[in-house]
Amino acid sequence: MTTAMSAAAHNSAVTATDDGVLRKDRLGISVWLSMAWLAGLTLAAIFADLLPLYDPADTRAGIPLSVPTSQNWLGTDSLGRDLLSRTIYGARVSIVVGLTAVLLSSVVGGLIGMLAGYFKRRVETTTLFAADVLMAFPTMLLAASIVAFTDSRGLVTVVLAIALIYLGPTIRIVRALTLTTSNREFVLAARSLGSGNARIIRREILPNVLPTLMSMMVVAVAGAIVAEGGLAYLNLSVAPPTATWGSMIAAGKAKLDVSLYPVLVPGGALFLTVLSLTLIGDTIQKRQARNLGAI
Repeated sequence: MTTAMSAAAHNSAVTATDDGVLRKDRLGISVWLSMAWLAGLTLAAIFADLLPLYDPADTRAGIPLSVPTSQNWLGTDSLGRDLLSRTIYGARVSIVVGLTAVLLSSVVGGLIGMLAGYFKRRVETTTLFAADVLMAFPTMLLAASIVAFTDSRGLVTVVLAIALIYLGPTIRIVRALTLTTSNREFVLAARSLGSGNARIIRREILPNVLPTLMSMMVVAVAGAIVAEGGLAYLNLSVAPPTATWGSMIAAGKAKLDVSLYPVLVPGGALFLTVLSLTLIGDTIQKRQARNLGAI
């Protein structure tokens, strides 16, 4: 069964129409544009030090609150700092926080969820109670409280705070997937052949839970980036002078009557990044649904 699902996943680019004719399942232009935006943004953030950009903290980059010019392609903020440079450097924080927080919550929550779903009553009572407690808190309030109470605005604290708000939902979803998978015939067959619990979880449960978990992670990264932007807007993310999209929006809010660019540029970058991740995640989930329906 596991082999059949793997073969279907590898052949996901081909689907059958209602009349039985096979056709290629092509990606839409919106998905290609989304991937191009994310690739370009990631490369720019990684190699920002090698690009001909202003220092993001340099207040002499241009005239304060200037419109886009040949010197400052996206204008400047109220202190004369280049918005293009600050947006690219700010992407570093958003990408690192988004990926690391979601990866951490997925690994920890995924492991706990699989154990709770496989061993049921022996594990799930405690883990589900902890997950419900985490999910009962408003997400932004929980993350903001952690950063504020620890009195630390380092990158590690922000990552851990955002990872914690995704831990409860991850445990719940992975547990539900594990409960469904653990009752399938191939799991029962492996158990009847004498396979141990560790082997069943590693060889039978994990390969069937992982694809859905990974597709969820793509959309979760978008939410984590928004959460980091919200914390930065509240002055609870990485401390200055490090540029972040949320802190740039917060700083530009007071000058909206003079210029829109200090808010429009980082806000536009945040919007396009979240939209791109959401479109890609939705496409992956739709393909998985079609593949499961074909089995």
